[in-house]
Amino acid sequence: MDLMAKAVELVGGVMVRRRRAETPDQQAVGQTPSIPAARAQGIMTLKMPTARGWAPGHLPKAAPGLRVNAFASGLDHPRWIEVLPNGDVLVAESKEEPPPPRGLLARATHATMRRAKAIGTSANRVSLWRDADGDGVAEIHETFLQGQRQPIGMALVGDTFYLGNTDGVMAFPYRDGKAVGEGQRLTRFGTGGHWTRSLLASPDGTRLYVGVGSLSNIGDHGMEAEKDRATIWEIDLTTGESRVFASGLRNAVGMAWQPDTGALWTVVNERDGLGDETPPDYLTSVQDGGFYGWPYCYWGQTVDDRVPQDAELVARAITPDYALGGHTASLGLCWMPEGTLPGFPDGMVIGQHGSWNRAVLSGYRLIFVPFRDGQPSGLPRDILTGFLSEDEKLAYGRPVGVTIGPDRKSLLMADDVGDIIWRVSAA
Repeated sequence: MDLMAKAVELVGGVMVRRRRAETPDQQAVGQTPSIPAARAQGIMTLKMPTARGWAPGHLPKAAPGLRVNAFASGLDHPRWIEVLPNGDVLVAESKEEPPPPRGLLARATHATMRRAKAIGTSANRVSLWRDADGDGVAEIHETFLQGQRQPIGMALVGDTFYLGNTDGVMAFPYRDGKAVGEGQRLTRFGTGGHWTRSLLASPDGTRLYVGVGSLSNIGDHGMEAEKDRATIWEIDLTTGESRVFASGLRNAVGMAWQPDTGALWTVVNERDGLGDETPPDYLTSVQDGGFYGWPYCYWGQTVDDRVPQDAELVARAITPDYALGGHTASLGLCWMPEGTLPGFPDGMVIGQHGSWNRAVLSGYRLIFVPFRDGQPSGLPRDILTGFLSEDEKLAYGRPVGVTIGPDRKSLLMADDVGDIIWRVSAA
């Protein structure tokens, strides 16, 4: 990083120290969160811990009654996990590869993100891990797919394996436990900005849902550049036709089905530059044709006055179901039925990757949101913590994708700083 970019980072550090006093004592969490009034920041808060990784014998801290062990290690920035019907575990190994930065703030941001292992050269592969002896540790490892473009989302439907690359969804024939051939492109998406493309198949296997994040923070390059972004797409796997299922979702990443209601749920990363807790990231059910506010407003009809307005869209913006706190970078999501882990009822498990744009850091944990009658009910509970040093200067790990383990009695979670897949089970 050159001296001018270093100067910008130092200025950012001064802003962090000034803004710590403005950070609310309580996070905006739950169905009726207390969200502070917006405070436009000018120079955006920039604070991210240095990636350290885990020393031998150092583990995340599991909640009482649970234990954690490394299911797989030595990966290259693992982001997402898919468990196949035969128990094999697929891991998408990928990283953001941004274009060269323009301007001082961009250079400082890139330098900070690189120090945190958030950007760099992407492995661009899907690896396969197998725990053949059932001891909770994978001893077989092989490459499942390689030469992809920042892959994330994965779904196996019948004899077809679908992969969400940053530039579109690919379909591969699946035979004898392997993806075959070069694959067929089903969609093409614009690249840059929020680059992940998560996938979720419908329970009947007829449709595929794709999370496509925005190009920018708040439509900074105009809304034409955001066409078909900040959305969840639906692909009809019979006809190949696709459409926008829901919009106004700045960066919808993890998706999951709530089995009692059949509703699609997602976690969304909200906009930056309005304060440590404003607005909160959120967990929400997703309505067909629903609009969720971005970039014009947030948490219902709270207008973002930095954005040229569209009154009609603001009027029909849907209030999310459940706030997750400001800038937690909630990415991973899966439904966990009661009985999977001891002491936990039905609910959603969420991997919070952690903030980079708060004076007091948030996220950096794996949490559980209890559900009752198809809706969130109660405050979040920690499953795994300890990913961040007490002085917030070091990150030992950062939670990302999460799913139920092959034995249905454990969770698997990707850690893209520790380069580990963690397994959580009963103690």
